[in-house]
Amino acid sequence: MNGGRRLLHRRTVFDGWRSISLSLYMTLVGYGVLVGIPVISTAWVELLGFSEVEVGRVAGADLGGLSLGAVLCACVVARIDRRLLVLASAGIAIAANALCMVLTAYEQVLWLRLLAGIGSGMYTAVAVATLGATAKPARAYNLMLFAFAFSQALELHFLPQLSMNGIYLVFIVAYALTLPFLGWLPPRPVERVPRAPVPHAPPEPAARVGFGNVPAWVPWLVLAAIVATYVNIGGYWTYIELASADRSISTADADWVGRVLVWSSLLSLVGCLFATITSNRFGLARPLLVTLLVHSAIVGMLAGGINDVNIAASVFMFNFLWIFVDVYQMATVANVDATGRFASLMPAAQGLGQIVGPNAAATVLAAGLGYPGVFVMCASATLTGFLLYGFVYLRLRRTLPALANAA
Repeated sequence: MNGGRRLLHRRTVFDGWRSISLSLYMTLVGYGVLVGIPVISTAWVELLGFSEVEVGRVAGADLGGLSLGAVLCACVVARIDRRLLVLASAGIAIAANALCMVLTAYEQVLWLRLLAGIGSGMYTAVAVATLGATAKPARAYNLMLFAFAFSQALELHFLPQLSMNGIYLVFIVAYALTLPFLGWLPPRPVERVPRAPVPHAPPEPAARVGFGNVPAWVPWLVLAAIVATYVNIGGYWTYIELASADRSISTADADWVGRVLVWSSLLSLVGCLFATITSNRFGLARPLLVTLLVHSAIVGMLAGGINDVNIAASVFMFNFLWIFVDVYQMATVANVDATGRFASLMPAAQGLGQIVGPNAAATVLAAGLGYPGVFVMCASATLTGFLLYGFVYLRLRRTLPALANAA
């Protein structure tokens, strides 16, 4: 809110509890590989014998497929029945995960994880677009990330206890459970317009900002900032457990790191609460800019070495601030998007960052720069996101202050 201006939207069919519940579940499933990548990466090394560089390539293929699938979905999400999109994408993800259970060579897994990622990306894009179509997208995304705190903790606790095929089977069942409830998903977008004035309500000091006033470059630059921040998230989250086990940089205890990864996920619950309180008080943009600077610092500090204390501080703060980054960036896109096209591109932006991050980290390792080089690269990526979002915020403060300071 700024100068009495604010964005208000009427409720639509997307605000029903069935639509929100199913969409929340779908995001947990669709992002399942993303949040569980530390233990999945370790499983690829220990159970399939992949090298650390190969793990980066496979993780990049899986999460890059997420990006490609979301792009494909964005092209058709405003025109094609969303229930059909979910049916097709879930089928692709289920088939690819099933094939991974019998085809285990590196080259085979690489392409199958790309295919699984494409299915996951289409599936997730529909869910994210549906949440973004609600009357209060920031609240919807906060609920999503609140649920992530539990799902991530469960994944990091239980997946290491499973075989490789057991991990794939979990994903297959999770996708399959969606299908009986497809009727809960609204099939088409509903155009969102500013809420009509309420009779006898106090007059607004200034006019509300409409969607038509938003330049096209705004959501595109926010999406670019999401890509940059997810380069950090992808590289850091893929290699953090493996880096902590590298005795050339780390003195951290392996069991301690495992417990930190699990319990730090629950800190996301606190992050959700603080993200809501902070955005209600200061809007979305200013807290995000501060968060991006701190996020870069807590990743970059590991370049100097890893021990029990700083790995706990880094991982706990990483999870806590990850919530802020996602809520604020995703809500900003949803605030300017009525069709679902840009909202459905958010998993594409995240996935693109996820394919660049692990692959860039793998390239740094292959060049002999070690994990210190990986953490410097990750921190630099988040600083790039800070610069992009800072430019957007400063421009909007002059042209559309209501959007610049929207909660």
